[in-house]
Amino acid sequence: MDAVIEAKDLVKAYTLGGAVVRALNGVSLTVGRGEMVAVTGASGSGKSTLMHILGCLGSPDSGSYVLGGEDVSLLTGNRLAQIRNRYIGLVFQTFNLLPRLSALENVELPLLYGGATGARRRAASALEAVGLADRMHHEPARMSGGQRQRVAIARAIVTDPMVLFADEPTGALDTKTGREIMEVFDGLHRDGRTLVMITHDPRIAAVCGRRIELEDGRILSDVRNGKG
Repeated sequence: MDAVIEAKDLVKAYTLGGAVVRALNGVSLTVGRGEMVAVTGASGSGKSTLMHILGCLGSPDSGSYVLGGEDVSLLTGNRLAQIRNRYIGLVFQTFNLLPRLSALENVELPLLYGGATGARRRAASALEAVGLADRMHHEPARMSGGQRQRVAIARAIVTDPMVLFADEPTGALDTKTGREIMEVFDGLHRDGRTLVMITHDPRIAAVCGRRIELEDGRILSDVRNGKG
């Protein structure tokens, strides 16, 4: 299986109240193409910091991170943003949609930023893929939480990213809607997409084929669930 993510000895520290806290303390992991991985751990374990770095939202203090064969560890600013726009899809608990834009316009944004052609057609196709063909022209305020998260997922996949990261994607949803959103992610995985999900919910972790648990900035366990 080809490696999409190869991280070695990642370290990230923050200063809190005059004390230095290592949010990541030598994390090494590899994620293969087509895997669906859950990253779990208690609050403060380092899982959100790990997603921040793997999602190219920031750089580690030390260690290496190779994404799709390219070392992105030392990249900053515009170049890191280019990598993120081209190769990475991000889904967050709070959706992060622009309220005055329609679903279609929200999904178009990554393509417009990247100068891609056929943005409107590709955005419509992504919304159809998550079951929102009939809500394309609705603004977020006219949509349910589950529908807004589907828009966020469509926006994340519209660039056909190398890997899709989701940070607590069902955290703001009720149980039934959360299950429906996980069915969307599971469908994306069956279509061959690589997914890394940050979660504290064991039900989400059980859907994934692999579970990596963090504790105090280190990997405590890395277990495969026997799923594809």
